[in-house]
Amino acid sequence: MYGVLLIIATVIIIALSVAVYQKSTNAICISRRRLEGRTVIVTGGTAGMGLHIATDLAHRGARVIIACPFEDEGTNARKRIIQETENKNVSFKLLDLASLKSVRQFAADILKTEDRLDILLNNAGVGVPGDFLTAEKTHFIMQVNYYGTFLLTLLLLPLLMKTGKPGESSRIITTASFLHMIGKVDIENLNRTNYWNKVRIYGNSKICLVLFANELTKRLKDSHVVINNVDPGLVGTKIFDSINKVYGSIITLTFFLFFKTPWQGAQTALHAALDKKAGVVSGAYFMNCEIVGAIKRAYCDKTAKALWEDSVRLVKLTKDEVDLCFKSL
Repeated sequence: MYGVLLIIATVIIIALSVAVYQKSTNAICISRRRLEGRTVIVTGGTAGMGLHIATDLAHRGARVIIACPFEDEGTNARKRIIQETENKNVSFKLLDLASLKSVRQFAADILKTEDRLDILLNNAGVGVPGDFLTAEKTHFIMQVNYYGTFLLTLLLLPLLMKTGKPGESSRIITTASFLHMIGKVDIENLNRTNYWNKVRIYGNSKICLVLFANELTKRLKDSHVVINNVDPGLVGTKIFDSINKVYGSIITLTFFLFFKTPWQGAQTALHAALDKKAGVVSGAYFMNCEIVGAIKRAYCDKTAKALWEDSVRLVKLTKDEVDLCFKSL
């Protein structure tokens, strides 16, 4: 009995030590930058980290556009942000990254109604909800986490290019993950079902985002638009509910207590969006508000180019459309 109690006590002490260390080393965005007159889009800005990001930017005076595929969630989030920040310049727009049609409609609406776009925060994503294809015959996880973001970013580039100026570039931030390290870019099999482990598919989607940022950086040379990746770390959000309700809740609570809350997870994205030095680098990978290195194979130019070409094909962008994406409005 004594031995069992000793083991339990040891485990508790180790767990608390890990929690204290993790919580004490979580970086916080310290920028005091104001954003009056600036426009930002936060995909997935209606819950979890995205809601904290959107709220922070609204506090700074920005025009904030939050986007998600759920009307009630978006409407409630908008009301909450306005009530908390007293910034009434907050809008909600429907965006379903699992639908290329929805992405195109959202982008067309933004280009029609907005005269500037200073920051695009590609925060939206899913965990591992299932192993199935979308109507466009892409894997659902890949579509939401990568292809939808790829298409949205390119379609909004003309407005980002119009807005960016010397010394103040427009910024694109994509939410990556440490699980990009297990990702593999097997072009012919990226969208197969019953082929990959679902966690591996998630990793695939995240390394694709890193490769995309690196390739887009090259194509945006001499423009005033930068794109960077952020790794939020282990964050306790409801994304784990996609595993199943019980296990998901356990993981969420564990990460919340021992690693990062959604507010803490939002800090690196805010740093990349606001920090002065972060606005002059592109293709960087940020974690805990610092530039770190992604896995080596995420910097392979050959892989990035092949992925780009295949992604253009899958999201059904014509050559003329791609050319237009790189022309300022």
